[in-house]
Amino acid sequence: MAFTAKDVAELRKQTGCGMMDCKNALTEANGDFEAAVKILREKGMAAVAKKASRIAAEGIVDVMTIGDTTAIIEVNSETDFVAKNAIFQAFVKDLLKTVIVNKPADVDALMACKFEGEEAGSVSDALAEKTGAIGEKLSIRRFVVVDGAVATYIHGAGATGVVVSFDTDLADTEGFKECAKNVALQVAAMSVLYLDKESVPASVLEEEKAILVNQMKQDPKMANKPEAVLVKIVEGKLGKYYENNCLLEQLYVKDDSMTVAKYVASVAKELGGNIKVTGYVRFDKGEGIQKREEDFAAEIAKMVNG
Repeated sequence: MAFTAKDVAELRKQTGCGMMDCKNALTEANGDFEAAVKILREKGMAAVAKKASRIAAEGIVDVMTIGDTTAIIEVNSETDFVAKNAIFQAFVKDLLKTVIVNKPADVDALMACKFEGEEAGSVSDALAEKTGAIGEKLSIRRFVVVDGAVATYIHGAGATGVVVSFDTDLADTEGFKECAKNVALQVAAMSVLYLDKESVPASVLEEEKAILVNQMKQDPKMANKPEAVLVKIVEGKLGKYYENNCLLEQLYVKDDSMTVAKYVASVAKELGGNIKVTGYVRFDKGEGIQKREEDFAAEIAKMVNG
């Protein structure tokens, strides 16, 4: 049974696999479309081993809430093309359901959980099947589960995901929901390291103080001042460190006349209740993953030379 380029394109569209993988599958299946799909799926386990050494730094961050439980996850692929594929995105949604249902301790525990999707078996089995069907290395990198009142935000079609948790007696009010959404937008817009001053480790503060003291000692105007005076000045300068690195100490992006903490307090007062930001999670897709740098000149030379 013959097949056309249109058939190859359609198979790629339905499975997310590479063009050559689709062509080879149709060739092996003598043009039988359904058989070609089956062939791609059956190659899943072999594909996992073959692609294990590849770099998966693309993908998406996604969030889901079921009842009072929210999960955020990062799943990586090799290319942005696959990240935009509906099959891959549906797989990520099913992974989120699995995380919420099972609340596993870590990625290894998640891999052993029963997969909450159409595929039978464990998450490990489903990942292998999808790797074979899509034709790229896929990697479940990290996830976090949060219970209780939250606000979530996804930016850039999965480039950044945010979950902010709250302790409040106003969870069902529209005023709280708007406030919570604004705090989530703040986390997405302004990268921070800590929730508040109290969250900054003592070792980090001591290192920051030492840096500031050394900076002042190199300033001719400050060099001759007593150590005690320098330390006192440094204490004052730490306010800027807190502002830059602590969510609740940051200037609120929609009204820089107040901090995020003061904004939240003002909303709570206006609504006649309590709102406390208790934590946040921010995932940036591919953060910290070393992406492969292609040597295009060498690649072109290789193609020219056969």
